[in-house]
Amino acid sequence: MNGLERLRQATRRDRVFQFLVDADELVPDTSHGVILYIEDLSVSFDGFKAIDNLNLYIRDGELRCIIGPNGAGKTTLMDIITGKTRPDRGSVYFGQNIDLLHFSEPEIAQIGIGRKFQKPTVFEQHTVFENLELAMAGNKRVWPTLFARLGAEQVERIDAILEQAGLIELKSSPAALLSHGQKQWLEIAMLVVQEPRLLLVDEPVAGMTHQEMDKTAELLNSLAGEHSVVVVEHDMDFVRSIAREVTVLHQGTVLAEGSMDEVQADPVVQQVYLGV
Repeated sequence: MNGLERLRQATRRDRVFQFLVDADELVPDTSHGVILYIEDLSVSFDGFKAIDNLNLYIRDGELRCIIGPNGAGKTTLMDIITGKTRPDRGSVYFGQNIDLLHFSEPEIAQIGIGRKFQKPTVFEQHTVFENLELAMAGNKRVWPTLFARLGAEQVERIDAILEQAGLIELKSSPAALLSHGQKQWLEIAMLVVQEPRLLLVDEPVAGMTHQEMDKTAELLNSLAGEHSVVVVEHDMDFVRSIAREVTVLHQGTVLAEGSMDEVQADPVVQQVYLGV
């Protein structure tokens, strides 16, 4: 595109610039079947390359697992996607049309990307139902929140999400009384009620019993399709139970991708990560 054509495009009356649109009004264009485009991404901290020319594509509605040794760049990647860290170079697009590097952390959450950290953060003094009520998408300024009243449709939606998370029978219980695994499910439910298109979930089964792991696998599998879900996890048995496709990171770049069987059979993955 030459300079004159760029000028014409920039001055079109029907063109809408991202900085003139509220973040919660943006809708990712997934007509090509991809929800997240990460290309040529690099970032360094004090000379250490945490992410090194990384390329990654997440399909709309898929459940993707990201694994790799400590220091592979998994957390830094999540930080960049959610706006906590700015890369030195590269691009991060939500759909084909939303350049995430132009937005702040709160704006990226409004656009439709939810993140769950390893340690669950819930409002322990409130009931399970009230936690979802507080998390529900909408105007979170103090005055509307204090005086808001849920309609029947909103109550039904919260109940449906609690049912999906296996917490419906505990809806009136204080969150402080939940087990570790139940608090993890509650926090996932708090993200889901905000209606994100993409969920980033960091080590969801750390510290869980085997029974809780099975329930977590069931929950994450049930979310895929309506949502795109990216799970960072170290427990290989758990990854195998949920993974359709696995991405292995090493030294800030993609080492391998494929099914769990394919990446486990990769001799380089065996050497640098699986210890075979």
